[in-house]
Amino acid sequence: MFMIFHCLDMGTSALETDDVSSSDIYLSLGLKGLDKGVGVPRVLSLLSSFLDRSVQKNEMLLDDKHIEDVVTVFHGLSAPALSVRKYIDRIFKYSGCSPSCFVVAHIYVDRFLQNTDIKLTSLNVHRLLITSIMLAAKFMDDAFFNNAYYAKVGGVSTAELNRLEMSFLFGIDFRLQVSVDTFGRYCWDLEKEASETLQIERPMKACRIKESWSNKDDPSCASTIAR
Repeated sequence: MFMIFHCLDMGTSALETDDVSSSDIYLSLGLKGLDKGVGVPRVLSLLSSFLDRSVQKNEMLLDDKHIEDVVTVFHGLSAPALSVRKYIDRIFKYSGCSPSCFVVAHIYVDRFLQNTDIKLTSLNVHRLLITSIMLAAKFMDDAFFNNAYYAKVGGVSTAELNRLEMSFLFGIDFRLQVSVDTFGRYCWDLEKEASETLQIERPMKACRIKESWSNKDDPSCASTIAR
């Protein structure tokens, strides 16, 4: 079993910065000010929303251009029945890792995708998540569970998770350190995700209201959804 013994070197902790705006964003995402075991940090829903949109975009791109995705150890034969949101909620519930680990895991996955030819799809997103969150917990938190426990939480065997861990580490060139600036930037990106999701949901809700008024097709409604 591979273990991480490095200490997180972020100068001062990203959550202890004196920057008022950064402090606000950490509070908004639920990274601080949330009593342990009470409530679900907002970062979980924003991260799952971002990943869902990325998966949909990539799968449409692969399908439209008839591109064969690169198959790796992270790919399953079929997409798991459990949604990304429920999978992230499950990991948070049973792993006991800090909410900040989900931001760091997001950074790790981004590094992995940038450093490989892999596209994020419904076939690999779950395995990338459990691996990156486990590594983030090992690197960020003072206490964490072993690989066997994370394997049970993630729904894979211990042997498979060990292979995923090693493959992931080589995929990011073992770059586990995250700077304060990088952490903060990804937090802001997730907050931006909330506004973009809201912009998409509003026209969809408006369309449903119009449909309840009339059975006739509304061209302006259709164009708004497709935008």
